[in-house]
Amino acid sequence: MIWLGDKRGLLSDWVTQQWVRITGRRISLDAHPWLDGPTGNTRQIGKDFFTDYARSNNLETVKSGVRGLVEDLSSLSGSSADFSAVAKPVKDFYERTSEYTLDAWSEWHGLFRPFGRALAVIFSRRLQQLNIPLSPLDSCEGMSSSVVQLQDPQSGCVIHTAWVRELTATNNVLYAGSYSICSVPGHPSPCIRVVFPLPNGRAIVLMRPEIHNDSSFSVTSAGNAFGDPGFYFVVQGEGGVAWARYVRSMKETIHVYPAESGVVRADHILWLWGKEFLRLHYRMQLRHTDQAEPESKYLISSTSFPISL
Repeated sequence: MIWLGDKRGLLSDWVTQQWVRITGRRISLDAHPWLDGPTGNTRQIGKDFFTDYARSNNLETVKSGVRGLVEDLSSLSGSSADFSAVAKPVKDFYERTSEYTLDAWSEWHGLFRPFGRALAVIFSRRLQQLNIPLSPLDSCEGMSSSVVQLQDPQSGCVIHTAWVRELTATNNVLYAGSYSICSVPGHPSPCIRVVFPLPNGRAIVLMRPEIHNDSSFSVTSAGNAFGDPGFYFVVQGEGGVAWARYVRSMKETIHVYPAESGVVRADHILWLWGKEFLRLHYRMQLRHTDQAEPESKYLISSTSFPISL
């Protein structure tokens, strides 16, 4: 691989950034704060990124006590949604994420598996970011789940909530992302925002929430134009300037629902160019909780979720 120096990084990363600059739009982050967020260096992201980021930006890290991806799920409430209707186990998971262990299982669609392997070789394993399991064996030994809050030492306000997940079998970082709630121009109510630091920029996933009649909960990143919920690549410039590319062809949905006692499950489906290419199944279990007999109408059969989880 060709190294272009600490400022530009590897040729493959630099080419991707130029694609964003050429095909995206030049923006002011003051006018588009929903596209702002932590920027990665050109060498590696990894599990310690947010600890290092806090140190560099004079923020305090909070790694004790109960920490959730969001402080209050009802902050997503819009003009018509009533988030008090969300099942309590689901709400607890989002607001008390640090209290849960996490298991995962992946299903790649055959035609896209070579794409996943190429992504891993060129980007993910080197950067230790977005290491999506290529086979069930990658996640068979489970994964670590660490929630770290970065807060302003003066006000005590949480600036970022980092969720870092690392595969035990491979020691690869599955995701290292910052979670928050924000408003976007193309949607009437708040969305969940996940920021994944990348070299000289970031990937941002903006997901609109939905409450189902059975009290389960979904978030979906999909839209039609810049400003809608969906997937964005952002390249950081200087002086509050950036270049942003809305990737309309990339869509995903995560359906979260209660299952066995003390367990919440999620089905994560991703599409590219209208074709489903990956399913991820998660089991989130309260720490130090013995799993009781199944008692929920949301249970998955063993044919759709491995018994080993």
